[in-house]
Amino acid sequence: MSLLPIETVRGARGQRTADNRQRIADVEIDVSVCIVNWNCRDYLQACLQSLREAALEVALEVLVVDNGSSDGAADMVAELFPEVVLIRNAENVGFARGNNQAAELARGRYLFFLNNDTVVPPGTLRGLLDYAQAHPEAGILGPQLRDEQGKPQLSYRARPTLTALLHRITWLRWLGVFREEYRRYRGRDIPAPYSLRNEGDKEGEPRPVEILMGAALFMPRAVFRACGAWDEEYTFGGEDIDLCARVGRRYRVIYHPGLEIVHFNRVSSRQHIGFSYSHTVIGVARFLRKHGCSPAALQFYKIALMLDAPLRWFGHAVRYAWRRLRRQPHRAAKSRIVMRGLEHFLLHELPALWRV
Repeated sequence: MSLLPIETVRGARGQRTADNRQRIADVEIDVSVCIVNWNCRDYLQACLQSLREAALEVALEVLVVDNGSSDGAADMVAELFPEVVLIRNAENVGFARGNNQAAELARGRYLFFLNNDTVVPPGTLRGLLDYAQAHPEAGILGPQLRDEQGKPQLSYRARPTLTALLHRITWLRWLGVFREEYRRYRGRDIPAPYSLRNEGDKEGEPRPVEILMGAALFMPRAVFRACGAWDEEYTFGGEDIDLCARVGRRYRVIYHPGLEIVHFNRVSSRQHIGFSYSHTVIGVARFLRKHGCSPAALQFYKIALMLDAPLRWFGHAVRYAWRRLRRQPHRAAKSRIVMRGLEHFLLHELPALWRV
């Protein structure tokens, strides 16, 4: 695990952060919450406030790695949350590397890797800790994700396969090729022991899955060390799949629908859609290479992605124009976001895809 030089926040309140850390050095910490942030100031503030309240239930520490934000997020943390351990990076070093920086400093028996655009409701952190302590076979534990309106989000999926991902290529999707493989990948037709109920069923029992979404991953620090840290080859996207796959070889990966996290889905990534879309595509290709995809098959997948991107851009451009004509600005904005991501991928990131 490589670490960049880091700077713990100083100044009047920042110094108290260091003093507080020294003062509780001998106190056992149950959970270390690790948050990587990039230009998501307001959502990060709401997340940290919810964790401050969760600290009444669990002995925890919070570590925030700020990846060179320009919106004042790091200064906000230093000013309003002096108890937080703040790590400032001069540039965006990526999600995986930022998480490793936080984990390296963490002292809790459990690590909770949490997105910056989340809110932790009362009782959730206590529930995660209680379940993990009672089930040492669980290598990673993930809660139900819901949006701000309470609608359930995708919280788990199967391991991605080449055939499942090829179904997302426009002309293959039109023909229905690999539809069943894609449905399984999205968690819709997963056979036992990974069979799943309605994702919004709060009364469902905790159960094993293959891959948890990376917005909220709770795991023993000993498991994290035994199975290896986040793979820093990934910049943004694919690293959570890789971590779950590695842990799943030795431990159970558990989805717990009775515990919930509010997730303002893709807030930060939509603000930086060119970066996030491109690196997600590249990250998934990297996962395929690392986990058994043949070189020839991977080359075919890359060619398919490259040729499909202009077609997808054109399709979303037509939707954008139609939605503008029908005076649907919110839906038109979604189409424009996708177009911007595809534009950045085609104009700037194709060489990075071919280097995978």
